[in-house]
Amino acid sequence: MLHRSSTEGLICITQPKHAWVAGELARAWGNEQFGQFVPTSEVCLAAEQHDIGWLFWEQAPTLNPQTGYPYRFTELPTPVHIEIWSGARQLAMPLGRYASLLISLHGTGLYERYRGWQNSVESSRIVQEFLDSQYAFQQQLIASLNKDPYYAPYATPAVVKHNQKLVRAWDALSLIVCQKLTDFQQLEQVPTVDGETVLKFTHISDDPHQITISPWPFQESEVRLVYEGRLLQETFTDEAAMREALTSDRWVTLSTILKPE
Repeated sequence: MLHRSSTEGLICITQPKHAWVAGELARAWGNEQFGQFVPTSEVCLAAEQHDIGWLFWEQAPTLNPQTGYPYRFTELPTPVHIEIWSGARQLAMPLGRYASLLISLHGTGLYERYRGWQNSVESSRIVQEFLDSQYAFQQQLIASLNKDPYYAPYATPAVVKHNQKLVRAWDALSLIVCQKLTDFQQLEQVPTVDGETVLKFTHISDDPHQITISPWPFQESEVRLVYEGRLLQETFTDEAAMREALTSDRWVTLSTILKPE
């Protein structure tokens, strides 16, 4: 779950909704500098569903006793986070092999980049088991895709890596947008036609719903994103009460406009 501060309280945004925003970014992506990506539909689907493993947890989010709010995705204990990501491939496979491959690669990429789990012997064990299992799964999918005349050109290491980086970029940009993270000023290693670049953000002080981006990576001159969250106006000590508050009619519709600098 994502947290977004507001004057009325805490806005909670589910992981699948954040992923849906990433899918919207994917569908809007591409121009002369940033190019196109293939297979387009499958990569957009992977972006939109990259947090599919969170579906069950989000139906009954758990309470962080230290904050009085539902756990943020960065706060969950490692065993719970691993359980969520371990179930992602079973949920993703009905979507197809290519999307499942990118979703799995996104999950392993998180643990490859953020290594706080290495501070615990038990966490190290379960994460390594997860990684080994996912690596084997990924190799099976790649082998299967390489036997397919349609998908084989998209299963090369270069194309898969390019698409994995795109999903990571859309994920990061969606996190910035949904949580209104004004302290994030740039996003590195964003794929372009001939390499990578750094996206720089400017949060407009007199318009909190607008962000400018340079260089501009989208097809159109403006991208409008609309997404939902649920408002919590108090903290909780009781998990059942927190869940009941989340299911009440406290929906908040949010919007962000992206424009070139």
